[in-house]
Amino acid sequence: MTETNRALAQIFLAMADLLAVRRDNPHRIRAYRRAAESLRDLPEDVATLSQRGALQEIPGIGKDLAAKIQEYLKTGVIQSYEAIKAPLPPEIATWTTLPGLSDTVVQHLYFRLGIGTLADLETLVRSHLLRTLPGVTATEEALLDAIHARQQEENPPAGR
Repeated sequence: MTETNRALAQIFLAMADLLAVRRDNPHRIRAYRRAAESLRDLPEDVATLSQRGALQEIPGIGKDLAAKIQEYLKTGVIQSYEAIKAPLPPEIATWTTLPGLSDTVVQHLYFRLGIGTLADLETLVRSHLLRTLPGVTATEEALLDAIHARQQEENPPAGR
């Protein structure tokens, strides 16, 4: 699989996951998942197919998803993906840099579980419930270390 195909497949999967967190249209969610699977299985670089005008020949890729692929190939981003990621407050959005927390997991923590502070996140990790969420890839210890480091950055000890 080419790097472009991999990147687009990851974006489409992330879009599906974010839409699922928001309980969006299940047909739309399945369409993104199917497109991601097709891109992963594609033996040819999607950019080559785009140049030939053959994107809609890929299983699961219709007019709308073909336009998103072309947008990515031209600009390196898909604006609709950026838009559904955007509503997180800036301090929460930075959690995606913590070990094991993807955009989807952070969206779920904030929108579905109401986790809005590092202290809340630490409590969730210590409760061992975070490990029950799909998509969390870091150990609890690594995540707690990262949370503590972030708290130190945000609230340095007095006298420094």
